[in-house]
Amino acid sequence: MSSSFLESALAPIDKAAGLLGLKADVVAALKRPERAIEATLRVRMDDGRIALFPAWRVQWNGALGPYKGGIRYSPDANLDEVSALAALMTWKNSLMALPLGGGKGAVKVDPKALSKGELERLSRAWAGAFFDVIGPEKDVPAPDMNTNAEIMAWMSDEYSKLAGKEMLGTFTGKPVEKGGSKGREVSTSYGGFVVLKRYLEGKSRSLKGLSVAIQGFGNVGGNIARFLDEAGCKVVAISDSRGGIYKKEGLDIPKRLEDATGVETISNKELLELPVDVLVPAALESVIHDGNAKNIKAKVILELANGPVTAEAEQVLVEHGIDVIPDIMANGGGVMGSYFEMLQNASGHYWSEEEVLNKLELQMTEAWEGLEEVRKRFGITYREAAFVRAIERVAKAVESKLP
Repeated sequence: MSSSFLESALAPIDKAAGLLGLKADVVAALKRPERAIEATLRVRMDDGRIALFPAWRVQWNGALGPYKGGIRYSPDANLDEVSALAALMTWKNSLMALPLGGGKGAVKVDPKALSKGELERLSRAWAGAFFDVIGPEKDVPAPDMNTNAEIMAWMSDEYSKLAGKEMLGTFTGKPVEKGGSKGREVSTSYGGFVVLKRYLEGKSRSLKGLSVAIQGFGNVGGNIARFLDEAGCKVVAISDSRGGIYKKEGLDIPKRLEDATGVETISNKELLELPVDVLVPAALESVIHDGNAKNIKAKVILELANGPVTAEAEQVLVEHGIDVIPDIMANGGGVMGSYFEMLQNASGHYWSEEEVLNKLELQMTEAWEGLEEVRKRFGITYREAAFVRAIERVAKAVESKLP
């Protein structure tokens, strides 16, 4: 990703500023990171040599609270990309009505080229390099692309060693047995499920009997398929990277892709263009673009993946009366699950999965109601309303703290 990605992450600020009448000094503050830290990680490799890896942590805005956002390992990582992602986390955390700012971290590395020992040493090196700028009340990282619960456990352990005491709340997305939260694995999917319910309630409709197609049947896609199936939806198509299956009468979701009895085989392209009530892109970015937008027949699109609908495609969809529930709202349950892990680490009291999901439903509902209020106030799209709502909260906090 290039500076154009950063520009797109900041573009909603000007639209929001115009609608909200934001002051120039507040707008300027929103467009710059509060801190961008770069480090070089020195890691002993299995063959004895020392390898150097560029690493970053960008803390975009902390007006609402401690910075929060993931750490990714990618051979393509760069400062512009990390900055853009940190800005987007600022808006997402604000939209979710969380007392958190936005941040993001990365290491420029191909994790597939490392042994497990090298990966652990790299992860511990990251925690050491950024020790002074992270912590439960400063900045709380989480997993992202090519990082996972095990990596968070290594980082958490390293941070605690350096601090001289256990500091579980410095990282989220940890294994449950090491201070992680129950329900964290399904929080993104469940949040999307709740948002879809609230959207339909606003249209005086229910989930029961609706036809759904889901592109991407990994953790997020698989779990929302289960939630929708249990709520009475008819999941007619699912897919993974190899392709998908379709059954007009509805698939037997518990059996998933393993049982292809009485189904049609379809491509991912065909799945996106099915005549369904709800389309859930839960895999890759930019799968709905100006080349296929005119062929989309769903009544509403729930963006569980990041950026599955391009800006050009969304213009076409809106013109055709197709609502798009944007990723910043639809997949916000993930960061909400992380926030709940922070609360549990701070209190030492841990919740059941049922408690986590009940709290998640309440918080996602509050976030959705905030978005809807802004959408109706200004007569704008769901995506525009999401960003205006998010930026409005951050701007008020920034203004209250300016001297």
